[in-house]
Amino acid sequence: MSTRLLLDIEQHVARVTLCRPDKMNALDQASFDQLASTAAAIAANHSVRVVILSAQGPHFCAGADKSFLQGAVSKKDEFVKRALVLGEHEIANEFQKPCMGFHDLDVPVIACVNGIAYGAGMQLALAADFRIGASATAMSLFEINWGLIPDMAITQTLPRLVRADIALDLTITGRVVKGDEALQLGLLTRVVSDPSVDAEQLAAQIVARSPDAVKRAKRLLRDSYHLNKADSLALEAQLQSELVGTQNQLEAARANLEKRTAVFTDSQ
Repeated sequence: MSTRLLLDIEQHVARVTLCRPDKMNALDQASFDQLASTAAAIAANHSVRVVILSAQGPHFCAGADKSFLQGAVSKKDEFVKRALVLGEHEIANEFQKPCMGFHDLDVPVIACVNGIAYGAGMQLALAADFRIGASATAMSLFEINWGLIPDMAITQTLPRLVRADIALDLTITGRVVKGDEALQLGLLTRVVSDPSVDAEQLAAQIVARSPDAVKRAKRLLRDSYHLNKADSLALEAQLQSELVGTQNQLEAARANLEKRTAVFTDSQ
């Protein structure tokens, strides 16, 4: 299988890099498979505290590879099986797994969105917790141009970031949204001159915090979204109870009082 992405883990930071720049990092079957397996590998590595998702070349991801897309939808019966028949205890199909894999990670994910992020590329970026782009960054839910809808777990990402009318506008027009507008709408977290530098700085800030607290902060804001008021408050109390008095919580407090750098143990 051809290598479609690189994984490097160093100093608690997992750097995932799409490496198909000659095709504008378009996703084919190998890309889908490797994104899903890489997310699973990161989830199993307790030393990782933050993920940076980026791409080689000037563009983040131009979407699904045309030949892969055409092959996937050319036979309706086969597509229906791939889309609707799930493995035991699974809730995401093979097209949704790359995005859900990163969305469901306990640790924060930072996407460096350089250049174009169309279709599958935009959906992958939306699966991250932070999206750092530049003024030239261009995003589009391009699927409508093929007579399709976005189907890579878009329901778990886009509605949390933008108003319902904006989400529908982007989905049914496929219009291209660039840097400053993407920031204004909530598609991008920041617009900077060099997204990779900003991503590294943010990752360093996250690594310097208690990994236990960071993980529970992400879980709190991610999982409470679909809960009712009582269950949301209960989750908040439960997660806080898990932190109070633990080694990393006490180390954070001591380091803060002593005005020194905290030394944390890896979460389990």
